[in-house]
Amino acid sequence: MTAITTNKWSWDNLIKNVLCLTHPDKSWTPDIFMTWTQRFFTQVLTYGEIPKHVAFIMDGSYGEKNCISAQESYAKGFDKLVETLQWCLHLGIKEVTVYAFSLHNFKRTREEIDALFEEVKTFLEERDRLNELGVCINFFGNIKKLPDDLVKLFAKSMLITKQNNKISLNVAFSYTGHDELTNAFKQISHGIKNNNLEESDLSVEILDSCMYTYPSPPPDLLIRTSGETRLSDFMLWQCSYSYIYFTSVLWSELTAWDFMIAIFMYQRNVRAFIRYKLPTKRLSSRAEQFVEKVQQNRLNILYTIA
Repeated sequence: MTAITTNKWSWDNLIKNVLCLTHPDKSWTPDIFMTWTQRFFTQVLTYGEIPKHVAFIMDGSYGEKNCISAQESYAKGFDKLVETLQWCLHLGIKEVTVYAFSLHNFKRTREEIDALFEEVKTFLEERDRLNELGVCINFFGNIKKLPDDLVKLFAKSMLITKQNNKISLNVAFSYTGHDELTNAFKQISHGIKNNNLEESDLSVEILDSCMYTYPSPPPDLLIRTSGETRLSDFMLWQCSYSYIYFTSVLWSELTAWDFMIAIFMYQRNVRAFIRYKLPTKRLSSRAEQFVEKVQQNRLNILYTIA
């Protein structure tokens, strides 16, 4: 696991200052998601290795900083997500995962939780915008904790965008890494108890395959905003060999320049940790059938609600 934090004298701030000198105006409009200068620098980045899968911990007290309501703050956050997807598409990134709501977030006030749920519904209902971008939505998390109407909307969005193939958006909602690992252990335990698995099937690969995130590959790059330097129980298993980039910028204030710096830092360091990734072993036919059944049951629960 490799990480870097930003500070006054760090490389990323130095590069950012150079980029800002070439184009100091970093304003955005919904129709122009990148200036020509930004497009030029993304083209330069494509000569290096581009991560196939990028994950984001969307963090930052934007509402408190700007004295706006929680609902307005969340709306800004989801607008930023759409903008970020456009940056990823421009760079050729095929998969994005976002930490939208942790199981720990249920400790927040009812008003704040309801405001977030309403904005999630608004985001998912704007399917024309997502279809236009070619976004395929996937949802993973503990649905037992969520209201049926929200789960139903997630399931419908997955079905409606299933054929889109430009970029996959995985939304981690009502999720923690500990809950995911616990669920995977339970699935495997039940499999052995019911003679669907044998002890010889136990492996890293079978555990991978029983995660909520399966069959998504591990993130190559994980970006956390707001200056926090912790994982907050997000994809603990999957991020073992991810490059982790921390930035002090709030999520809703993230710019294309900030994103490009993260990609650049990934490119500078990717060779240092990619060699530690272990080759995967093929599952037995028995284990493959078990994994297929686990995943189908999970989808059936979602689609039944839809």
